[in-house]
Formats: sequence, C-alpha cells, structure tokens
Amino acid sequence: MLGYQHLYHAGNRADVHKHALLAWMLDYLTRKDKPLSYVETHAGRGLYDLDAPEARRTGEAAGGIDLAEARGWFAPDHPYARALAQIRAQHGPRAYPGSPALAAARLRPTDRMWLAEKHPAEHAALAAALGDRPGLRLTHGCGLQMARALCPPTLRRGLMLVDPSYEGAADYAAIPPFLARIHRVWPVAVLVLWYPLLHGAPHAPMLAGIRRTFPDALCHEVGFPPSRPGHRMTGSGMVVVNPPWGIESEAARLTGLFATL
Repeated sequence: MLGYQHLYHAGNRADVHKHALLAWMLDYLTRKDKPLSYVETHAGRGLYDLDAPEARRTGEAAGGIDLAEARGWFAPDHPYARALAQIRAQHGPRAYPGSPALAAARLRPTDRMWLAEKHPAEHAALAAALGDRPGLRLTHGCGLQMARALCPPTLRRGLMLVDPSYEGAADYAAIPPFLARIHRVWPVAVLVLWYPLLHGAPHAPMLAGIRRTFPDALCHEVGFPPSRPGHRMTGSGMVVVNPPWGIESEAARLTGLFATL
C-alpha cells in the first residue's frame, strides 16, 4: 500500500518516543571507534517541514516535539537535541528530521547507510534530502526485500530500524518471521521495531510472536492522549533486539515524561 505519507504526522508524540530512543542508541554505538551499518526498511522522505500545509493541517507536532522542547524534556547535550540542532542549522528552525536524517546526523563518514522507500514521491524527496551523503545506498522498493538481500552487511556492527506504515494486517504478520530471519544471519545487529498502539490492539499477535523468538528483547511502550478527536493512536511501542547497555534507563525516563501528558 502506498497511501501513507508521514508529513501529516511529523514530529508527533510517537516520533518523539521513537527518535529519542533511536538517537540515544546511535550515540551509544558511535562511541566505539569502529564503523557500523545502519539499515532502514521504511525510510519515508527523511526530512520534514513542520510549517508545510500537510503538517499544519493535523497540528500533531504541537503536542509532540514542540511540547517536549517547551517542557525541557531533552537537555542540549542529549543525542536527540543535538541532532535537532544540527538539522535546524542546516535547513531552518521548523525542519524536523525523520529517522534517516536523524541517523545521518549521528553517523560518521566511515559508517554506511542503506535506506529503502517504496512510495515514489517519498523516495524522490528522500533522494533530494540525503542522496549525496557518502556511504549511502537508496532503494526504491520493498525495504524487507532489500534487507533480506543485504544482510549480513560487510560492516557487521550495526542497527536496523523497521518502521512500517501498518496500513493492513499483512504488515503486522510479516514482521516476526522477518526479524527472526535477519537475526539468524546478522545476530550481532541491534534490531529495532516501531509500532503504534491503536484501539483494538492489532499489534498484540505480532508482539507475542516476537517475544516467543526474542524473550530478552526490550519492549518499551508509552501511552498518550489521542492527538485529536477520533484519532486511533493512543501510544507508541519499540522493540529492541540486542538492546545497548543502559537503554533501560533512558526508556524509563521517557516513561515518566510521557506520563505527564
């Protein structure tokens, strides 16, 4: 399905949860002087303008990143805050990094990135935003297929982010066997999955399948009020296979912050 475009939701509360943890993990991984691979299966356009008509139409950033910064959730030296500052310095005060731009801001010239996006317009925007970065490979097509063909990458240290649009039941069903397969061939990788918490809990069977394969994975969820009347999302979830040491403390900190909403 190609109906989902994240520009309508950029900078929302789920983005704050997902990107704060992602930035923390990338900061941890890049402290060691060894290059790594970053793989993302559903990249989107990479860079967003929170003043764009689509973003202003929903206004979700106001209750997400704008509110988090107004309340001082992230100190200037937090990896998420540093990435935001870098992106804004380059693209303006209302620029917001999706996960590809956030990763590009945290990674080093020796690291490698593989990004996939299926939506034609989103892929074109992604190429325009990041296409000239050294060490980057872009795929216009299915990210799960790209990852299966790639893994294990030559640089074995690394992180993979899986962030489907969850437009149908097939998205949920595909994830547990996909993660199991990637882990078999790339066992040292940090595997990260984001999923929405929606009314009816359609994620529950997927999460149960993942937990059977990865009983030691970190599963972190935060709840929050719907961004507007009738909106189905009431929270955000992250699964991290091979979680970096210390991430539990950052996750617990975010739990407390989201509880104040």
